[in-house]
Amino acid sequence: MSDKAINKEESGVWETIKVIVQALLIAVVVRTVLFQPFNIPSGSLIPTLLIGDYLFVSKYSYGYSRYSIPFGPPVMSGRIFGSDPKRGDIVVFKLPKDNSTDYIKRVVGLPGDTIQVIGGVLHINGKPVQRERVEDYKTTDVYGRTVSVPQYKETFPEGTSHFVIEKDGDRGYWDNTNVYTVKPGHFFMMGDNRDNSTDSRDEGSVGEVPFENLVGRAEIIFFSIDENASLWRPWEWPGYIRWNRMFERIK
Repeated sequence: MSDKAINKEESGVWETIKVIVQALLIAVVVRTVLFQPFNIPSGSLIPTLLIGDYLFVSKYSYGYSRYSIPFGPPVMSGRIFGSDPKRGDIVVFKLPKDNSTDYIKRVVGLPGDTIQVIGGVLHINGKPVQRERVEDYKTTDVYGRTVSVPQYKETFPEGTSHFVIEKDGDRGYWDNTNVYTVKPGHFFMMGDNRDNSTDSRDEGSVGEVPFENLVGRAEIIFFSIDENASLWRPWEWPGYIRWNRMFERIK
């Protein structure tokens, strides 16, 4: 092989490496600054988000902290270009207990608020949040059987609404709590599946979430597939894809 051919081959290899490196850098920048994909692994936000939903989380919504960067290196403290989340936002955050596990919940309490659940009804600053019973929601129980459970339209004081379910009625473990006072610079998170959500009500597992731990706001579902779809039978996937949830805005 001539020197000219060898040099051409080496040049082609280096060009390929440069393209790969550039693509990786672009991916890191997009994931750090703009959007991060996230999939829903549990049913804590049913009926709003389902297991098997894949969504984009906007990283710029609340500014940036160390947790905006993959692996959360300790390169800064606090946030830059920070913007507080609004009550009702669905937020991905790092679990305060270990600062590494990704959680996703809805913001219900802002700094200085008092939060309490009484008989299944959420109370904010001593006042019950408006709750309207709507058509029952069909879900599965621990045995995989289809069951109908109470569903409510919940409206926050600011006027935003969403749906919640109460699998155990209003007698679940977290349907009666003490009063929580949200500390400055922290937020109180809850799941919409009120009887099946480990959230800020459980101070030992989650508790209040520091502003710094917020990763971003859930924006849109870009793909959704039923949790029963088998990884090993891809020919069946089209029948399991939830086409009606594609590109659905998250509220």
